[in-house]
Amino acid sequence: MNRYEGRRALVTGGGSGIGQATALRLLAEGGTVVAADVSERGLRDTAQKAAAHADRLTTLVVDIADEASVRAGVAAATRALGGLDVLVNAAGILRSSHTHETGLDEFERILRVNLVGTFLVIRESIPALLDGRDAAVVNFSSTSATFAHPYMAAYAASKGGIQSMTHALAAEYAGRGIRFTAVQPGSISSGMTDGSGASGRSAGPGLPEDADMRLFAKLSPALGQGFAGPETVASVVAMLASQDGRFITGTEVRIDGGTHF
Repeated sequence: MNRYEGRRALVTGGGSGIGQATALRLLAEGGTVVAADVSERGLRDTAQKAAAHADRLTTLVVDIADEASVRAGVAAATRALGGLDVLVNAAGILRSSHTHETGLDEFERILRVNLVGTFLVIRESIPALLDGRDAAVVNFSSTSATFAHPYMAAYAASKGGIQSMTHALAAEYAGRGIRFTAVQPGSISSGMTDGSGASGRSAGPGLPEDADMRLFAKLSPALGQGFAGPETVASVVAMLASQDGRFITGTEVRIDGGTHF
């Protein structure tokens, strides 16, 4: 299946977890990809795993929380690709704490990376996407944007903002040929959720030591298969940004194995 042959994609968070899995999936389907991440080590890992497609992969260090880095990074990615057809905003961080113990700096940092960072990458990419072919943007929301995940108020706020922003952007650019969708991963094992990610933007949630685990009793996949791997989300992202998703915009797809009905 070569749905991405001739298509040019920028994937943020491409150094680990779902972002890395998405970059590898688009490459496997014939795409030309720029994988961007704040972690050089993570990007080296992606390049090693994509060795068979080295001629179609470019890696790029970008800090999505820094406006200048995003501006320079998107420009470099567009030059490397010769244009832009697909943008996947997978970069983000997950932090957990008691809300009454959360400092303003930490709350703002989570919003700065997840919500503002996503906005910055989209803003800088839109001119190239307007000139792209069948342009599509896939943003990363979360099940926490809709359902209660304790100790994650800041994270939920950032992901809820991304989800709302996706709808607004879809309406604004529908007539100009850019589709905007979002995915809501949940119960997915990745660098972000288990703390094993190479990216400095993908550290684990670090629940408070005294967290009441009874609050998580209903946050288990109903399918009885345990947590799914990041490739599960990557396959949905690949569909949404391909011609198979050409009639889908302004909505989100929940990928959680029935954790939330």
